[in-house]
Amino acid sequence: MFFQVIDILGTIAFAISGVSVAMNKKMDVFGLLIIAFVTSIGGGTVRDILIGQTPVSWMTNMTYVYVILGATVFTIIFQSKINYLRMSLFLFDTIGIGLYTVVGIEKGLMAGLHPIICIALGTMTACFGGVIRDILCNEIPVIFRKEIYATACIAGGVVYFALRQLPIDNNIIFLIAGAVVITIRLIAVKFKISLPSVYKTEKPRK
Repeated sequence: MFFQVIDILGTIAFAISGVSVAMNKKMDVFGLLIIAFVTSIGGGTVRDILIGQTPVSWMTNMTYVYVILGATVFTIIFQSKINYLRMSLFLFDTIGIGLYTVVGIEKGLMAGLHPIICIALGTMTACFGGVIRDILCNEIPVIFRKEIYATACIAGGVVYFALRQLPIDNNIIFLIAGAVVITIRLIAVKFKISLPSVYKTEKPRK
Protein backbone atom coordinates (compact mmCIF):
# COMPACT_ATOMS: atom_id res chain seq x y z
CA MET A 1 0.00 0.00 0.00
CA PHE A 2 2.78 2.43 0.97
CA PHE A 3 4.64 1.59 -2.24
CA GLN A 4 1.55 2.41 -4.33
CA VAL A 5 1.04 5.71 -2.48
CA ILE A 6 4.63 6.75 -3.33
CA ASP A 7 4.04 5.74 -6.96
CA ILE A 8 0.81 7.78 -7.14
CA LEU A 9 2.47 10.84 -5.55
CA GLY A 10 5.27 10.62 -8.12
CA THR A 11 2.69 10.38 -10.90
CA ILE A 12 0.92 13.50 -9.64
CA ALA A 13 4.19 15.45 -9.35
CA PHE A 14 5.30 14.54 -12.88
CA ALA A 15 1.85 15.21 -14.35
CA ILE A 16 1.87 18.73 -12.89
CA SER A 17 5.43 19.19 -14.12
CA GLY A 18 4.45 18.12 -17.64
CA VAL A 19 1.36 20.33 -17.75
CA SER A 20 3.42 23.31 -16.52
CA VAL A 21 5.89 22.89 -19.39
CA ALA A 22 3.10 22.40 -21.93
CA MET A 23 1.30 25.54 -20.73
CA ASN A 24 4.52 27.52 -21.05
CA LYS A 25 4.62 26.31 -24.67
CA LYS A 26 0.99 27.51 -25.18
CA MET A 27 -0.27 24.04 -26.11
CA ASP A 28 -3.97 23.24 -26.40
CA VAL A 29 -5.83 20.94 -23.99
CA PHE A 30 -4.97 17.82 -26.01
CA GLY A 31 -1.30 18.80 -25.96
CA LEU A 32 -1.45 19.32 -22.18
CA LEU A 33 -2.87 15.83 -21.68
CA ILE A 34 -0.30 14.18 -23.95
CA ILE A 35 2.64 15.88 -22.22
CA ALA A 36 1.17 15.08 -18.78
CA PHE A 37 0.88 11.41 -19.73
CA VAL A 38 4.32 10.96 -21.28
CA THR A 39 6.00 12.79 -18.38
CA SER A 40 4.21 10.65 -15.80
CA ILE A 41 4.41 7.21 -17.40
CA GLY A 42 7.33 7.47 -19.83
CA GLY A 43 10.05 6.28 -17.46
CA GLY A 44 7.87 3.61 -15.88
CA THR A 45 6.87 2.28 -19.28
CA VAL A 46 10.50 1.89 -20.39
CA ARG A 47 11.33 0.23 -17.06
CA ASP A 48 8.44 -2.27 -17.25
CA ILE A 49 9.31 -3.23 -20.82
CA LEU A 50 12.96 -3.80 -19.87
CA ILE A 51 12.08 -6.11 -16.96
CA GLY A 52 9.45 -7.92 -19.03
CA GLN A 53 6.44 -6.71 -17.07
CA THR A 54 3.78 -6.44 -19.75
CA PRO A 55 1.19 -5.06 -20.11
CA VAL A 56 2.91 -2.15 -18.39
CA SER A 57 1.56 -1.03 -15.00
CA TRP A 58 -0.55 1.95 -16.13
CA MET A 59 -2.39 -0.23 -18.66
CA THR A 60 -3.55 -2.67 -16.00
CA ASN A 61 -4.39 -0.11 -13.32
CA MET A 62 -6.71 2.72 -14.38
CA THR A 63 -5.90 4.60 -11.17
CA TYR A 64 -2.85 6.09 -12.92
CA VAL A 65 -4.95 7.34 -15.83
CA TYR A 66 -7.49 8.97 -13.48
CA VAL A 67 -4.72 10.51 -11.38
CA ILE A 68 -3.03 12.04 -14.44
CA LEU A 69 -6.34 13.41 -15.73
CA GLY A 70 -7.13 14.84 -12.29
CA ALA A 71 -3.67 16.40 -11.92
CA THR A 72 -3.99 17.95 -15.38
CA VAL A 73 -7.38 19.51 -14.60
CA PHE A 74 -6.11 20.69 -11.20
CA THR A 75 -3.06 22.38 -12.75
CA ILE A 76 -5.14 24.10 -15.43
CA ILE A 77 -7.66 25.43 -12.88
CA PHE A 78 -5.10 26.53 -10.29
CA GLN A 79 -2.27 27.52 -12.64
CA SER A 80 -2.13 31.08 -11.30
CA LYS A 81 -1.83 29.89 -7.69
CA ILE A 82 0.80 27.31 -8.59
CA ASN A 83 2.86 29.97 -10.37
CA TYR A 84 2.32 32.39 -7.47
CA LEU A 85 3.66 29.87 -4.97
CA ARG A 86 6.56 29.15 -7.33
CA MET A 87 5.75 25.43 -7.15
CA SER A 88 6.10 25.04 -10.88
CA LEU A 89 8.20 22.88 -13.20
CA PHE A 90 11.35 22.69 -11.09
CA LEU A 91 9.73 21.82 -7.76
CA PHE A 92 7.34 19.18 -9.07
CA ASP A 93 9.99 17.71 -11.35
CA THR A 94 12.33 17.40 -8.38
CA ILE A 95 9.68 15.73 -6.22
CA GLY A 96 8.88 13.42 -9.12
CA ILE A 97 12.44 12.18 -9.61
CA GLY A 98 12.84 11.59 -5.88
CA LEU A 99 9.71 9.44 -5.61
CA TYR A 100 10.16 7.63 -8.92
CA THR A 101 13.77 6.70 -8.13
CA VAL A 102 12.74 4.57 -5.15
CA VAL A 103 9.77 3.14 -7.07
CA GLY A 104 12.07 2.01 -9.90
CA ILE A 105 14.57 0.50 -7.46
CA GLU A 106 11.84 -1.46 -5.71
CA LYS A 107 10.55 -2.77 -9.04
CA GLY A 108 14.06 -3.96 -9.84
CA LEU A 109 14.31 -5.75 -6.49
CA MET A 110 10.95 -7.44 -7.12
CA ALA A 111 12.38 -8.70 -10.42
CA GLY A 112 15.40 -10.12 -8.57
CA LEU A 113 17.96 -7.84 -10.22
CA HIS A 114 21.44 -6.83 -9.00
CA PRO A 115 21.54 -3.61 -6.89
CA ILE A 116 23.50 -1.73 -9.59
CA ILE A 117 20.86 -2.62 -12.17
CA CYS A 118 18.15 -1.62 -9.70
CA ILE A 119 19.76 1.81 -9.30
CA ALA A 120 19.93 2.13 -13.09
CA LEU A 121 16.24 1.22 -13.31
CA GLY A 122 15.40 3.76 -10.63
CA THR A 123 17.31 6.48 -12.46
CA MET A 124 15.65 5.51 -15.73
CA THR A 125 12.19 5.55 -14.15
CA ALA A 126 12.85 9.00 -12.72
CA CYS A 127 14.46 10.60 -15.77
CA PHE A 128 13.03 9.17 -18.99
CA GLY A 129 9.59 10.74 -18.67
CA GLY A 130 11.23 14.16 -18.43
CA VAL A 131 13.46 13.35 -21.41
CA ILE A 132 10.44 12.51 -23.58
CA ARG A 133 8.62 15.62 -22.31
CA ASP A 134 11.51 17.93 -23.15
CA ILE A 135 12.01 16.40 -26.60
CA LEU A 136 8.32 16.82 -27.47
CA CYS A 137 8.47 20.39 -26.17
CA ASN A 138 11.56 21.12 -28.27
CA GLU A 139 13.87 21.53 -25.28
CA ILE A 140 17.26 20.00 -24.53
CA PRO A 141 16.52 17.38 -21.82
CA VAL A 142 17.81 18.37 -18.39
CA ILE A 143 19.60 15.03 -18.04
CA PHE A 144 21.85 15.94 -21.00
CA ARG A 145 22.95 19.24 -19.49
CA LYS A 146 25.55 19.85 -16.79
CA GLU A 147 22.90 20.09 -14.05
CA ILE A 148 22.84 17.55 -11.18
CA TYR A 149 19.84 15.42 -12.16
CA ALA A 150 20.51 11.75 -12.84
CA THR A 151 23.45 11.97 -10.42
CA ALA A 152 21.00 12.81 -7.62
CA CYS A 153 18.97 9.69 -8.48
CA ILE A 154 22.09 7.52 -8.40
CA ALA A 155 23.10 8.97 -5.02
CA GLY A 156 19.62 8.26 -3.67
CA GLY A 157 19.90 4.70 -4.95
CA VAL A 158 23.23 4.18 -3.20
CA VAL A 159 21.74 5.50 0.06
CA TYR A 160 18.76 3.17 -0.40
CA PHE A 161 20.93 0.05 -0.54
CA ALA A 162 23.23 1.29 2.23
CA LEU A 163 20.24 1.72 4.56
CA ARG A 164 18.98 -1.76 3.69
CA GLN A 165 21.98 -3.13 5.54
CA LEU A 166 20.65 -1.57 8.75
CA PRO A 167 17.66 -2.64 10.86
CA ILE A 168 15.40 0.10 9.49
CA ASP A 169 11.80 -0.23 8.36
CA ASN A 170 11.55 -0.39 4.56
CA ASN A 171 9.05 2.48 4.44
CA ILE A 172 11.52 4.72 6.28
CA ILE A 173 14.23 3.72 3.79
CA PHE A 174 11.88 4.73 0.97
CA LEU A 175 11.35 8.16 2.47
CA ILE A 176 15.00 8.81 3.29
CA ALA A 177 16.29 7.72 -0.14
CA GLY A 178 13.67 9.84 -1.92
CA ALA A 179 14.47 12.80 0.33
CA VAL A 180 18.18 12.44 -0.50
CA VAL A 181 17.44 12.72 -4.23
CA ILE A 182 15.23 15.77 -3.70
CA THR A 183 17.70 17.45 -1.34
CA ILE A 184 20.72 16.95 -3.61
CA ARG A 185 18.79 18.36 -6.57
CA LEU A 186 17.59 21.39 -4.59
CA ILE A 187 21.06 22.12 -3.17
CA ALA A 188 22.69 21.73 -6.61
CA VAL A 189 20.33 24.27 -8.17
CA LYS A 190 20.40 26.62 -5.18
CA PHE A 191 24.21 26.84 -5.16
CA LYS A 192 24.63 26.35 -8.92
CA ILE A 193 26.58 23.11 -8.51
CA SER A 194 27.05 21.23 -11.77
CA LEU A 195 29.05 18.39 -13.21
CA PRO A 196 32.45 19.35 -14.65
CA SER A 197 32.62 19.94 -18.37
CA VAL A 198 34.95 17.82 -20.51
CA TYR A 199 35.24 20.55 -23.11
CA LYS A 200 38.10 22.98 -22.96
CA THR A 201 37.33 26.63 -23.39
CA GLU A 202 39.34 28.11 -26.19
CA LYS A 203 41.39 31.12 -25.25
CA PRO A 204 40.65 34.20 -27.30
CA ARG A 205 43.27 34.88 -29.92
CA LYS A 206 45.33 38.03 -29.50
